[in-house]
Amino acid sequence: MKILAMKSSGDRTSVSVVLNDEINSYSMTHQRKERPNLEIFLSNIGLNKTFALKEIDLFAFANNQNSYTATRTIASYMKGLAVALEKPLISIKDENIDDFDSDSIAMKAKEIFIKEGVDLTKFDPKDANPSYEEKTKFKKLNE
Repeated sequence: MKILAMKSSGDRTSVSVVLNDEINSYSMTHQRKERPNLEIFLSNIGLNKTFALKEIDLFAFANNQNSYTATRTIASYMKGLAVALEKPLISIKDENIDDFDSDSIAMKAKEIFIKEGVDLTKFDPKDANPSYEEKTKFKKLNE
């Protein structure tokens, strides 16, 4: 099974690919308001060298409760890939643990996917959306 997983927590982004029994990961820290070029991450984990996106069986992203914008960015990117390639996408609740990185997201996604009987209908990309336990508090301009 081949899985591509991403996680961003605002100032750190991580990407992992599971290629059967091998896991390749790349992460970097960055400014909180800067979104890194995700193609750099994919290149560093072997895209077009050891795997092609069309070979991915399952896409996954971390539903990070600590970074609204980073989570939406990653979710949108992964949803675009999954829809374009007609592949399943799963949102994994981020445990907010420092060592719970994209490799952990990939392994958790694999566990859930297999437990559900590899039923593609249960992992439709349109249903994989970020969710937040607490109501977000936005400051409205001009009020």
